[in-house]
Amino acid sequence: MDLFDLTGKVAVVTGGTRGIGLMMARGLLQAGAKVYLSSRKAEAGDAAVAELAEFGTAVSIPADLSTEAECVRLAEEVGRHEERVHVLVNNAGATWGEPLETFPESAWDKLLDLNLKSPFFLTRAFLPKLQAAATEGDPARIVNVGSIDGLHVNPMPTYSYAASKAGLHQLTRVLAKELGPRGITVNAVAPGPFESKMMAATLDAFGAEIAAKSPLGRIGRPDDMAGVVVYLSSRAGAYVTGAVIPVDGGIATTA
Repeated sequence: MDLFDLTGKVAVVTGGTRGIGLMMARGLLQAGAKVYLSSRKAEAGDAAVAELAEFGTAVSIPADLSTEAECVRLAEEVGRHEERVHVLVNNAGATWGEPLETFPESAWDKLLDLNLKSPFFLTRAFLPKLQAAATEGDPARIVNVGSIDGLHVNPMPTYSYAASKAGLHQLTRVLAKELGPRGITVNAVAPGPFESKMMAATLDAFGAEIAAKSPLGRIGRPDDMAGVVVYLSSRAGAYVTGAVIPVDGGIATTA
């Protein structure tokens, strides 16, 4: 038995058209899964599907997941094509940095809506399809994408981002306890610095310094993120739930 084989499985990756979401989508495809991608912009979804075509079957469904209604619509759209969803990756997110004195209310509302409320509403919307996919010894999987900023204190003024990711880590634990008896595991991945649009400005300015602070001496690579999501989605990770796994080269240990 191949512990990491996902042949025949269906996965949904939100925010799957770029950055960490795209890395995860590629890994799931390479392991044999069919992957539905979601992002706000249809053209971004089309471009990602074209980029991923060499690895397997990817389908794009545009959605603005900052509202519960759109979370429900995404689940309904996927449900029109699939009887089961084996893996739900809640990755869609945003960040905001601004000094304490001027940090706006909108930065709290936007980030809590997308980074914390959206994973909850998506989990609830996809629950029937996830339960339908669960079998004895092979549970359905939910993977929430948190951040090491929810584990240690980032010197950058990203107040609502850090709080939303710490909240997502705790929500992961709560849902793991709730959904385990229903045959669903719930885990979180806490990425460190990876090359992505969200991190682009930071890495341009401080990339070498950040890499130097990592015990492994580098920033994350696409295979690092692909590997952890395949592990959590496959037979290899079937007995793991309620975990928050840093994928940061050890940066959180040096805070």
